[in-house]
Amino acid sequence: MTIRDLAKRAGVSIATVSRVLNNYPDVSEETKQKVMALVKEMNYRPSQAARSLVTRRSNIIGVFFLQDHVNAMILHPFFQEVMVGFKRAVGRAGFDLLFFTSQKPDDDHFSYLKRCRHHQVDGVVLMGVDRSDPNMSELAASGIPCMSVDVDILGKRAGYVVSDNRGGAMQAVRHLAGLGHKRIALINGHPTSRPAHDRMLGYRDALSQMGLSYRPEYVRDFDFTWQFGYEAMNDLLDLPEPPTAVFATADEMALGALKAIRERGLHVPEDIAIVGFDDIEVASMTHPALTTIRQDKEGLGKAAGEALVSLVEDQSISPPTVTLPTNLVVRESCGQMLSGAQRG
Repeated sequence: MTIRDLAKRAGVSIATVSRVLNNYPDVSEETKQKVMALVKEMNYRPSQAARSLVTRRSNIIGVFFLQDHVNAMILHPFFQEVMVGFKRAVGRAGFDLLFFTSQKPDDDHFSYLKRCRHHQVDGVVLMGVDRSDPNMSELAASGIPCMSVDVDILGKRAGYVVSDNRGGAMQAVRHLAGLGHKRIALINGHPTSRPAHDRMLGYRDALSQMGLSYRPEYVRDFDFTWQFGYEAMNDLLDLPEPPTAVFATADEMALGALKAIRERGLHVPEDIAIVGFDDIEVASMTHPALTTIRQDKEGLGKAAGEALVSLVEDQSISPPTVTLPTNLVVRESCGQMLSGAQRG
C-alpha cells in the first residue's frame, strides 16, 4: 500500500494525503476524517524516509557513551537504569535510538557534531563524556538539541540533568558522623567530573558542619570503578591512623573497598563503616547490605528524554537544567552508634 493508492481511494491528491498525515491545519475536517478512516481500513504505514523529506526530521535520537574504558559506561548498572528511563520517554514520543560507537578513534578528525549531522539525528543524549573536550563545546554550540546526564554541558540548545550530588554526599557524611565517626575517608571519582566535584564539596561541607577536620590523607580520587575502590581502600588501611569510616561516591567503589577490608581480616561495620552512592541493585544483596545514597536513576533518564523531546519539537523553548533529589538508604554497613573507645 502506497500513498498514491491511498490518495486514489480517497479521491484526493497525494499532496493532500501528505498534509493530513503530517497534521497540517489547512485541510478540511471532512477530508481529514475520510483520509484517516481509509488509513485505518487499509492499515497504511507511511514510509519513514518519505515523511522525513516532508518534516525534515529523522525521528532518531543519537546516544553517546564515551570514556577511557571501553564499554565501561554502557555496562555500568547506574547507566543501564538511566537508559531504561530515557528509552521509555523518547519511545513514547515516537523516536528510535542510534548508539554511537563507545570508543574514540585514534585520529584528529573525531567530531561529535559531524557524526550527528552525518546520521541526521534530531537530537542527542550524552553520558560518560568529558566536558572539557572541545568537541563538546562544538556540539553544544551547534543548535542540535542536546541533553546530558551527570555532565554539565550548556549551549543554546543544550541542557543537562543531574542528581543532587552535593546534598547526597552531605547526607552520607552526616550519617557517619552521627554514629560517632571522626575519621571519615573519601573514595571518589576523578575530580574533573561534575559528580565527583560536587560529592567532594558535599563531603567537605558535612565535615565542617559536624565540627570535623578535613584531612587530605583520607581522600583518594581517580575513578568510579570497583578496582579503584579496592586499591584506594588498601591505601587507606596502610595509613598510620586508618579511618574508621569510608564514604565511597559510587556503590561499585564501595564493593571494591569491602573486598579490601575483608582481605585484611577486618569486618564491616565492626571495624570500618561504609556508605556508597547510587543504590544499584546489588547494593542490597551484599553482606553486609550496603548503606548508600539512592539516586533516581530511571528518573534521570526520563527527565533527560522528556526534555530532549521538548527541545526537538519546540525550537522556542530554552534548554533546561534539572536536579533530582537523593535520599539516604540505611542498611547494615554502618552499624550502630560507636562507643567512646571506638571513636578514637
